[in-house]
Amino acid sequence: MALFMLQATYTADAWAKMAKNPEDREVAVRGLVERAGGRLHNLYFCLGAQDIVVIFEAPDSKTAAAIAVAGCVPGHLKSGQTTELLTAADSVQIMKKAGTLAYQGPKG
Repeated sequence: MALFMLQATYTADAWAKMAKNPEDREVAVRGLVERAGGRLHNLYFCLGAQDIVVIFEAPDSKTAAAIAVAGCVPGHLKSGQTTELLTAADSVQIMKKAGTLAYQGPKG
């Protein structure tokens, strides 16, 4: 399975609801990821531009996108971004493959 990072920010309304009725959001996110056939690694709350970061595995990028869209449906997220994560070993394979590809830049 591929590894993904979802970064998102909550709406002010979502923060107000969570402050009034605190709950462990990891439980809900884990259920969503698992129903899609994935596996949740971690959910982190953040200081900075993003409110949460979710690290999860999914069978493919379409499933990861479906998880991200499903997470937005309730309307409590203001923004989100999903990124596929590659290991250091993956990056070495990518560099080796890139080294075998012939490409010529613009002439001029």
